Amino acid sequence: MELLISFALFTLLGVVTVAIVSQRNLVAVVILGSIYSFLIASVMVVLDAVDVALTEASVGAGISTVLLLAGLKLTRTRDYRGQDPNVVGALLAIAVGGALVWGSLVLPPFGAPDAPIHQHVAPRYIEGAGTEIGVPNIVTAVLADYRGFDTLGETTVVFVAGMAVLLLLRRSSLQSAPPSDDEQPAMSGDLVLRVGTKLILPFILLFALYVQFHGDYGPGGGFQAGVIAASAVILLGLTLGLRRARRIAPPALAHAMIPLGVLIFAGTGVATMLLGGDFLEYAVLAHEAKEGHHLGIMLVEAGVLVTVSGTMISLFYAFVERGR
Repeated sequence: MELLISFALFTLLGVVTVAIVSQRNLVAVVILGSIYSFLIASVMVVLDAVDVALTEASVGAGISTVLLLAGLKLTRTRDYRGQDPNVVGALLAIAVGGALVWGSLVLPPFGAPDAPIHQHVAPRYIEGAGTEIGVPNIVTAVLADYRGFDTLGETTVVFVAGMAVLLLLRRSSLQSAPPSDDEQPAMSGDLVLRVGTKLILPFILLFALYVQFHGDYGPGGGFQAGVIAASAVILLGLTLGLRRARRIAPPALAHAMIPLGVLIFAGTGVATMLLGGDFLEYAVLAHEAKEGHHLGIMLVEAGVLVTVSGTMISLFYAFVERGR
């Protein structure tokens, strides 16, 4: 059954890929890209990588679609073919694809128990997550503890990327005045959407908190929770207007959250050094090592949530205001 589901998903991935390549309407490309991300998330579920699936579904199929559609408001929505085919680009793509396929031939078979990663790295994480850290979710233990340096780098990348986009979309003083808060989106007149949004928003925020604080025991964490929390503000802005969204999450607060999360993450590492440990060595944060690991993971995951949610909300404001 699992093989049949995998075959169906990969077949759909191929069909969607061909449709994206042949499509000239950029809005359709974004929608198809969202479908592709959802299928990838389904593949990850089949492979038991539920944490990755949750991230792909919330970021790839969810909030990225909204931001890309908002970005299309600043550009044209149709891609026109050039006069001459890009032969060099096609050859380069074929060469890179061939190199990737050739490189995959030397890899061990998928799931092989004698693969190098299953001889050294994986057993170390599986044994240490329970005895050293005490976190049932090994993915959280690896990302927030064993690979804390890498996760700090990923959070910094989100911060840098968000600031770069905001600087590119920054409204110049020579341009027209900022849009009025009284201006409402077209969807604000739909009673069903307004009532539905008001009913579902508390559950979205509650689910974000669940994903954040249950990440030690199941799929979740700061990245997923940050995107889900930001989606609540974005949904509010799309259906009830930017004035309501700004009241809940002011732009100045969203902008401040982008570097604040990185500071919380890095500050946790500095605190461990001041307490006599190494950078991001959480064991020194409490009298018992496991309690210190729990506290450290909670702090760095909070930093990730703050940066991710602030970045997503700020990008939404920037795209929508620039487009108007």
